[in-house]
Amino acid sequence: MSPVGLCCLLFLSVTVCNWVPAGCYANGKVTKVCGSMKAQHGVPGQTSPNPYHLTTNTTVFSPGDHIQVILSGPSYFKGFLLQARDAANKSSVSTVGTFTLTDPTKTQLLTCNKQQGSAVSHTSDAKQTQVIVIWNAPEDAPSEVQFFVTVLAHYRLFWVKQPGPIISQHGVSPPPPQPTTTPTKAPTTTSSMLSGPFTAEGCGWEKSCLFDPPGCDPKEDPHCFFLSMTTEGPDRTSVIFELSGPAEGYLSFALSWDTWMGDDDVYMCVKDGNRVSVTAAFISGRTHPEDESQAGLSSVSWRLADGSLQCRFNRPVKLSNQEPARYDLDQEYFLFLASGHAQYGKLWRHSRQPLISTLRKRITGPPEILEGSRGPIILKVHGALMLVAWMLTGSVGIIIASFYRTDWPNQTLFGKKVWFQVHRGLMMVTVSLTIVAFCLPFFYRRGWSEHAGVHPYLGCCVLALALIQPIVAAFRSSLDSHRYMWAHWGVGSVTEIMAVAAMFLGMHQSSLLLPSPWATHVLIGYVTLQASFRFLLLMLMHKHLYIKTSLGSDDQQGILSDQSQPGRWETLIKSFILAAFALGNCGLLMALLSFIAAI
Repeated sequence: MSPVGLCCLLFLSVTVCNWVPAGCYANGKVTKVCGSMKAQHGVPGQTSPNPYHLTTNTTVFSPGDHIQVILSGPSYFKGFLLQARDAANKSSVSTVGTFTLTDPTKTQLLTCNKQQGSAVSHTSDAKQTQVIVIWNAPEDAPSEVQFFVTVLAHYRLFWVKQPGPIISQHGVSPPPPQPTTTPTKAPTTTSSMLSGPFTAEGCGWEKSCLFDPPGCDPKEDPHCFFLSMTTEGPDRTSVIFELSGPAEGYLSFALSWDTWMGDDDVYMCVKDGNRVSVTAAFISGRTHPEDESQAGLSSVSWRLADGSLQCRFNRPVKLSNQEPARYDLDQEYFLFLASGHAQYGKLWRHSRQPLISTLRKRITGPPEILEGSRGPIILKVHGALMLVAWMLTGSVGIIIASFYRTDWPNQTLFGKKVWFQVHRGLMMVTVSLTIVAFCLPFFYRRGWSEHAGVHPYLGCCVLALALIQPIVAAFRSSLDSHRYMWAHWGVGSVTEIMAVAAMFLGMHQSSLLLPSPWATHVLIGYVTLQASFRFLLLMLMHKHLYIKTSLGSDDQQGILSDQSQPGRWETLIKSFILAAFALGNCGLLMALLSFIAAI
């Protein structure tokens, strides 16, 4: 590889090692709640006075008029849903009229009740303090129209279907003022503070436990991910669950019939300011939790201190009103343990692969210490094969073709020069390993991964270029030798650079997240090793070429002919360099493979 290629390789390595994709969810497309106007965020709407106000520029209208409607408040809001309805029919969910936007960058029209533009919502979770829209009165408008709005200050703080001003058609007497009533708050399960942190004491003989890392104690280590289950009562009619981990946002565990996310019974401890909410939910696929509630949970307590989040609750083995989303605890399930960030109680996608128990566990079964892994076996094999292909066989094969073509000139292997046979054999192994490793994630994901970022695209490019090389080599005899050598070298260099970039990005994949920053440092060491040894071999090559071109007459060339070819000592030195290069690669490769095995 040329110095330019090495510079590109180093640049890409440093650039991509810290690249992390991001995501966003708030888009205001909430047509499925047009009727209720209720935000489905797992918590009830606020019953306190609404700080936001709806106003209109008039109290009377005629069909065809355009009325200005303003939503404002003393503080910002992140979302809203605005509608106009028949004021005389309180039970109706039908909308009246349509809206016109004044700022399409922050607001959007929705289709409610099959009427286009009959509601207005936000386009993102950007902070706003005022929204102005125009309501268009229809020809068949009722005599009185009232505006309603749902406003979200943040994910878990919102006011549902707040009544706004009533406007009347010309000639209709305005309605009398209505008394303000405060709706009753839905009852919820009370929770209390834990008196102190719970520990791993009793795991294996009093309660079943799942740890990450294995053997950690949640009392001593705030970064210990911990789940325990203890049956309670003489008839084992209920189970006490304890959950602990870093207080970064939320902790959750799920009961699943298989090792795939979907159709799972989920229990969550969510940090919301200085408090923790404990809820049960259901996950139907690779989506956000649905139908959050506290049904069936009792004796809820939590603790938020010393950098850790801990919660404990009790759940009956069999619920009196067994819901399809709540599983019977007297069955065997795979256990998922996940965590992630939360803002105002809103859950974000977990940044790491969930810890999944190796075997199914009967929740009411005998106490035991469970084992789990965050890396699926098939993805571990994918990572290991790719590392072996491009850190060992590929890199050594490229080094031999680049710097060892003139060595062992009188030795052949199966009728071909030694360097060529070794290079071809190593690169055939590299391509074979790449093909096998490339297919494994598709078998695991059952398709394309939407959350893997650039990594799979680089993998596709690496596979395509790796397949092009032997195809072009098959037509080598019909191509110009000089052009073929440059093309073969160029494609190989680009393939190697992209493979290293893919390795850096692969270490940050949530499904096979290697320990940071150690894994990154190991891979940077690999790039440095490549550059150092290639620079050293390049210097030896230039020295050899300098001796050859500095020879003068034919007599001098005859006298010094032994200096124009690699001497015995030079061959021994290059052989030692090759061995050191291969051993260095093996050492760094083993370090990364050990990281993968430990996941």
